[in-house]
Amino acid sequence: MPKVFEWSGYKFFFYSNEGNPREPCHVHVRKGERISKFWLEPIVALAWSYEMSSKELSAIEKTVEEKSSLIRSKWNEFFQS
Repeated sequence: MPKVFEWSGYKFFFYSNEGNPREPCHVHVRKGERISKFWLEPIVALAWSYEMSSKELSAIEKTVEEKSSLIRSKWNEFFQS
C-alpha cells in the first residue's frame, strides 16, 4: 500500500493491486476508520466515502486538487516501473 503523503492526520495512498485491468488514476484517503476514494481522471471527483462528513470531504477534495500532480507522479512512478 504505497503512501503518497499525509495531511492533517489523513493518509493519502493507493493499493499496489489496483485491479486487472488497472483502474484509472485515483487516491484513497484514510483517517482512523474513515475512508474515501477520489478519482483524478478526468477531473478530481469523489468516488465513495465511509463515515466522512461533507466538511471533511470538501477539505480532502481541495487537497487532492492541490496535490494532483504529486499523486499522478507517484502513481505513474509506481505502476510504470
